[in-house]
Amino acid sequence: MTNTEEKIFPVSRKAAHLVGSEIIKLAGEIRAMQAEGAEIYNMTIGDFNPQLFPIPEGLLNGIMKSYQAGETNYPPSNGIPELRSSVSKFIEKRLGLTYSPDNYLIAGGARPLIFAAYQAIVDPKDRVIFPVPSWNNNHYTHLSDGQKVMIPSTVENAFMPTAKSIAPHIKDAALIAVCSPLNPTGTIFPKDQLEALCNLIIAENNRRGPNAKPLYLIYDQIYWQLTFDGAVHHNPVGLCPEMRPYTIYIDGISKCFAATGVRVGWAFGPDVVIGKMKSILGHVGAWAPRAEQIATANFLNDDEAVDTYMENMRFKLHELLDSTHKGFQSLKAKGYQVDSITPKGAIYLTLKLDLVGKTPPSGKTFTHNSQVHKYILENAGLAVVPFSAFGSKANSYWYRLSVGTACIEDIPVMINKVEEALAALK
Repeated sequence: MTNTEEKIFPVSRKAAHLVGSEIIKLAGEIRAMQAEGAEIYNMTIGDFNPQLFPIPEGLLNGIMKSYQAGETNYPPSNGIPELRSSVSKFIEKRLGLTYSPDNYLIAGGARPLIFAAYQAIVDPKDRVIFPVPSWNNNHYTHLSDGQKVMIPSTVENAFMPTAKSIAPHIKDAALIAVCSPLNPTGTIFPKDQLEALCNLIIAENNRRGPNAKPLYLIYDQIYWQLTFDGAVHHNPVGLCPEMRPYTIYIDGISKCFAATGVRVGWAFGPDVVIGKMKSILGHVGAWAPRAEQIATANFLNDDEAVDTYMENMRFKLHELLDSTHKGFQSLKAKGYQVDSITPKGAIYLTLKLDLVGKTPPSGKTFTHNSQVHKYILENAGLAVVPFSAFGSKANSYWYRLSVGTACIEDIPVMINKVEEALAALK
């Protein structure tokens, strides 16, 4: 093939160059190992064990009653009015953000909403800025034919992006996408850091003027109710009201109510963007089922039930995260090349395994972190997700550890097995 000839693909170019979910692929490999009898502490998928984290009883009963009542028809394309009204009141009461129910869009979880937001904002070759590590922004940018501007974040800033790191890239950018609490790190935006980012976006839009395409911010706050140890969740419009025309919020019940399979999410923001997102999802048909929408609307209206559930949810998650963090800190104190960051929110612990250069009993010295990952999986039974699955460089020695499917009794056993594996290294 000459330089002027183009490669022919049997599918579209977009599909040909699309990479599947690295996390789903890894989880499939883990399940295959488990099916063959391997004992694995599977901390890869950001999901929950329904036996340990059942969805709220009121939500469950409401879903069953709705189906029994025959609520099986199409819902409105933007969500049933009762749910949009319920969510509007819920967000105003708990976050102080006042948006009309008409500014809300309901969908089958957060994923279709993020996809729709990208589709509504990003033109081909538009620049999309996002930090790495972060979840799926690289893939959503590809699906939107945008140009990825990946901003490496550092442990010194708890892997949260800074306005200073983003500022050189914002000219002519269409979108900045961030998440707090952050998947994969379980860290959150400090108030001053988020405020600085908002001020940067406001200044850029003022520079562009009213007749130019704005610079928008997607603010994924799907984990905002899961914060610990006095950590406070901040949001753009709450800090800087001038961000209102530029901010698209992504939220839902998947994480806070352990309802990952129930598939009810919502977005809210400026009319012009939300309206186009509604049209996009109307063609895709990514609606949350009517019965689930009715049940969610009723549950969100029950403040006492929500508060009781969330108090227990946060307690159990923090117990798991804190126990795991302390376990790895004990290994660090013994001199092993591991570390972890104090979890502030979500269901994730950031784990460091700095083992390249170490030699396992097999005698082949680790030269790449993929070898480290494999060794820990095979010799300690610990399955975690490397930050490279979230856009970081392949040689990153940081990993995401998800505790939603873990048992508190298993944590000390898992830590002991990791220590045995580490002790065998030279």
